[in-house]
Amino acid sequence: MQRYLEPTQVSGRAFVMRGMSGPIVMLNLLRFRAVADYSAAPELAPAIPISGAAAFYRYIEHSLPYLHESGGELLFLGEGGTFLIGPANERWDMAMLVRQRSVESFLAFASHEAYLAGMGHRAAALEDSRLLPLSAIEIE
Repeated sequence: MQRYLEPTQVSGRAFVMRGMSGPIVMLNLLRFRAVADYSAAPELAPAIPISGAAAFYRYIEHSLPYLHESGGELLFLGEGGTFLIGPANERWDMAMLVRQRSVESFLAFASHEAYLAGMGHRAAALEDSRLLPLSAIEIE
């Protein structure tokens, strides 16, 4: 089973090339590991093992100051589960909506050195994820 944890060069380029203007909302679907895996970031590992969900909350706590600094905000954080409409065998533990004022402010946030220093919490937490950039559609 293929897992999606980071953007690829191709997907990153396609995101930039979409030419989205104005605010964007990032829809995150997140599936957590039962036990966080800090093998890629041992310097961030807690003294005792924690759940993937607990590691993700550490990631959020670390990230929020940099998100706010870049003009972004956490719009929604909610517990997931199985789909009402969708594959019966697919579940997501959490959904998160993050708004940024522009693609440029998102890229500034995503490349901020101090923010990147805490990305090990996210990597330790996640078994799989999806990230869908959204732009508003104006309806008259």
